Amino acid sequence: MKHVFPGIGMTSARTRGRMVERLRQQGIRSEEVLAVMANTPRHIFIDEALSHRAYDDVSLPIGQGQTISQPYIVARMVELAIGSANRERVLEVGTGCGYQTVVLAQLFKTVYSVERIAQLLDKARMRLRDLRISNTRLRHGDGFIGVAEAAPFDAIIMAAAPTYVPEALLSQLAIGGRMVFPIGNVDQELRIIERTADAFIETKLEKVRFVPMLPGLA
Repeated sequence: MKHVFPGIGMTSARTRGRMVERLRQQGIRSEEVLAVMANTPRHIFIDEALSHRAYDDVSLPIGQGQTISQPYIVARMVELAIGSANRERVLEVGTGCGYQTVVLAQLFKTVYSVERIAQLLDKARMRLRDLRISNTRLRHGDGFIGVAEAAPFDAIIMAAAPTYVPEALLSQLAIGGRMVFPIGNVDQELRIIERTADAFIETKLEKVRFVPMLPGLA
């Protein structure tokens, strides 16, 4: 599902190649995810003053107290998400600048993405329109509530850390689906929950650092 991005002055192939090589060394195994990361113009999602750091392995501010996650974390979470049984629809909680949304759009048939901060959502919408991404459904909403009318989702990926697992999101996960999310307050860790026909199986992964997940709209 490789997407050809229109009229975007991409940074040098060498810069993106270095990022992909670093992701490989950090343990990202999916060649499909690596190809999408190499193809996606991360620099256009970041303020121009910081764009020279777009392909470094750091999280960067995007305004409104939010950040764009470091490339490794995006690749790691997306790699876990595509391990779900199907790839029809994914729910992203926390659109942010829209970068991860675009990565997911190249790997899933339809991406539903929820953002509580209207100003960030407006900017993300414009970027996706400029990139001619047409298989995303963005909405201004509360991530704790999800998008019940579009459920069930084959994967749910959360870009902010709650202190508990939202019940509404678990109920929107398809059988055979995976939820990939950070959790915790000060000490946070990455986890996945896989839904089987009769249970939710939770696996704890590595330590991470995300902005807190907040309820309501802003």
